[in-house]
Amino acid sequence: MFIKGYTYGYDGRRGMYRTPEAGLSMARMAALGGDWAALAFSVVQDSFSATQIRPDYRFTVTDRDVTAAVEQLHALGLKVCMKPMVNCADGVWRANIRFPEREWGDKDYWKEWFSSYTGFLCHYAEIAEETGCEMFCVGCEMLGTEPREAQWRETIAAVRAIYHGPLVYNTNHGKEAGVVWWDAVDYIGTSAYYRVASAPGASVDEMKAAWDRHKADLAAVSRANGGKQILFMEIGCRSASGCAMMPYDFSHREFPYDEDEQANFYESCFRSLWDEPWFAGFFWWDWGTFLPRRNPNTGFAIADKKAEQVVRDWYAKERP
Repeated sequence: MFIKGYTYGYDGRRGMYRTPEAGLSMARMAALGGDWAALAFSVVQDSFSATQIRPDYRFTVTDRDVTAAVEQLHALGLKVCMKPMVNCADGVWRANIRFPEREWGDKDYWKEWFSSYTGFLCHYAEIAEETGCEMFCVGCEMLGTEPREAQWRETIAAVRAIYHGPLVYNTNHGKEAGVVWWDAVDYIGTSAYYRVASAPGASVDEMKAAWDRHKADLAAVSRANGGKQILFMEIGCRSASGCAMMPYDFSHREFPYDEDEQANFYESCFRSLWDEPWFAGFFWWDWGTFLPRRNPNTGFAIADKKAEQVVRDWYAKERP
């Protein structure tokens, strides 16, 4: 497996996937020359310590929205990895979802949360099965939950009973070796927001050298798991000076516009990882539900920036 992909639709809200603007954006993404899309959307729990996951009917994309998006992406010739995600309404990063390690009084918070989370996943696994999605992602950056091995295995087994395609789990960069249940899924997924620069304006060669160091660690994770391939479920860099030092950043709006730094990040990553047999490919972060309405912008979007041509050039190549 080698995936030339992009993530689509994470900023989508109720009804947006079924608009002409969304169709235009999907078509522009497909024109990059890739062959996959990760359809990413979120459902919320009230706080990092809440045990119930439920849609917010004002904002959450509907089942009809999700089905329509999958159908449109398939019509454009793209395979689809469905990626339902959990966010916390209190703004806490999902990696910090956690509860007491023992029962508190007569309440087992972990049991309640995993019951809700399993129901959430199975709901979308059924849609993924019915719409012919070619992959399903069982979680994203759920670091606080990852030590709960037995419960993750039970959850994944419940998903496999419904969805019969390959499964991936998406941990966070630098945490790949800490997941002990990779054997339960088909691909090792990670959000590969690795630091590849020590100062703004780093060159492609400087960034590639950093990628080469990171990939040595990733190759070791693959070997430790029987050669299982590693998939970059998220990877990207904003078009802002200094962002290759912290590619995960989305909050520093004062950084000056710099599409060269973004393009160098993309180019260096392609050069470092393209030929590695243990590497399963990219779902770059992220392609908006609608095309950007203001350019230039310092976000992750690559439309009409130098990084867009970098992706087109690499996705036009055949992998050896």
